[in-house]
Formats: sequence, structure tokens, C-alpha cells
Amino acid sequence: MASYKIKDLEVLTGVKAHTLRIWEKRYDFIKPDRTETQIRTYSDEELVILLNVALLNKNGVKISKIADMSRDQIAKKVVEVTAKKDPEVSQEKLLLALVELDEDLFRNTLQELIDVCGLERTFTEHLIPFLDRIGVMWLVGTINPAQEHFISNLIRQKIISTIDLLDVPLAKGSPVMLFLPEHEWHEISLLFYQFSLRNKGIPTVYLGQSLPYESLLEAIRKVKPCALVSSWLTAVDEQFMVNYLQQLSKEISGIPHYAGGYQVNLNSARLSGLVHEIKVLSDLEGLHSYVK
Repeated sequence: MASYKIKDLEVLTGVKAHTLRIWEKRYDFIKPDRTETQIRTYSDEELVILLNVALLNKNGVKISKIADMSRDQIAKKVVEVTAKKDPEVSQEKLLLALVELDEDLFRNTLQELIDVCGLERTFTEHLIPFLDRIGVMWLVGTINPAQEHFISNLIRQKIISTIDLLDVPLAKGSPVMLFLPEHEWHEISLLFYQFSLRNKGIPTVYLGQSLPYESLLEAIRKVKPCALVSSWLTAVDEQFMVNYLQQLSKEISGIPHYAGGYQVNLNSARLSGLVHEIKVLSDLEGLHSYVK
């Protein structure tokens, strides 16, 4: 069973720890366990309860009224709220879908966001904060691979299906080539870069996950791209990363390389001059000058 500290719940529910303590003291929502050192710990079940309470409270239901509701009444009210197309409560709905592996809730919430905000705003304003929040679960060891794969694959499928709806840009010159290095399997960011470029009419060649280095070089020689785009999320030895990008820089004869992801952002000082760092989506706009 998962075990959360109150700071974890603060991130996951979006409710301040001080407020959570008040709710715990005044109302009978949750009864946390305590460690030998008297630190509160909370279970998955209590996380779901607090997510439901936070969801209702953000939708105008007073906390005192929620406290008087039975669990069944809370669940019924949550169903009513989650049926609303309101971007303001999307985080709670996405997290509920994650914890309970509710595909319908996740798909419907994601589609509602895209309908209201478009895919670019959905990704930057909603999905990235959501993924940051569930990152807390990784840090405390409370999300299992099944949950992570569940969410990642649903997001991946949605971005791919949205890309499929776009027209293939007419090749007016050399395309932008997108790839992940051989150890890297997390392609959500790279897929989103692909969508963003295609959506702007920029021709691309997408090579996807865990591409062997020699295969990358072969593809570069064959396609002659105007620029490269990669993403580095998985933990990797810093020196290996520097050596890889130094060697690639020598091999690609001045082709600009744009790279994003946590590992690039973490080691940006040592990678200066080897890649153009992607911190925010607008950093990709520099690619436009290379597309003929």
C-alpha cells in the first residue's frame, strides 16, 4: 500500500498542508497513521478521499457541507462535477483517473481540455504540471509501473492520433529529424515537439524511441536534415551524455541540435555549445530559420 506524507498530499491535491491539517482536525475525512517519530502518513484510499474533497471544494461546495455528506453522496457529487467541461478542475480529474486506473475519465478529461484549449496549451498548461505532480509519486515510491504506463500510453496515443489528423507538410527542403538516444524510451515530449513542428507546416522525420547511434548517423547521411531534435529524460551518467553529444556534434557537420528534457536542463552548463536547450516550447522557434 502507498504511504504519503502531508507534503506529498499538498502537491498532489493542490491544497496547502496547513489547510489539510485543519480539515483533519475539524472534520472526519481521514485518519492518518503515524510513524514512531509521529510523522503523519496517508494511504491511497485517503489520497482519493482528499482528491474528491478538493475537487468538490474547488467547485463551490463548502467544506462544512462536504463533511456532512456520506461517502456515497460525495462519490455521486464527484460524478456530477467530473461530467463538467471545466479546465480548472482537470488536475484533480486526471489524478483520480491515475490512482483508480479510470481510462474513461482520463480520456474524457484530456479530450475536454483539447477541445477548450487546443493541444499545445493542454500540453504546456495542464499535462506538464500534471506530470510534475505525479513525479512526486515516483520520488516517494508510491506509483507503480502499471500506473505510469497506463497514463503515459494514453497521453502518447492522444498525441499520435492528433498528429495523424494533420496534413503532412510539403517537403520544400531538408526536414527536421527527431529522435531519442539508445537508452531513452520516454517519448511524450518528443511526440509533442513533432506535433508542434508539423502543426506549423514544418516537414519532419520522426525516428522515435531508443535509436542506436550508428542508425542515427546512417539516417542523417541519408536524409540530410536541416536540424536535429532530441529529448533526454531518463537518468544517465553525465559524462556519457557529454561524450555522446560531443561526438555527435563532430559527426553532423554543423547541423543544429535542439535538445530538451530533465537531463539536458540539469546539465545545461556542460552542454553549452553542443545543443540548443529546450526549456519551453517557444525555444523551438529558433528552428524556423533553418527550414528552407
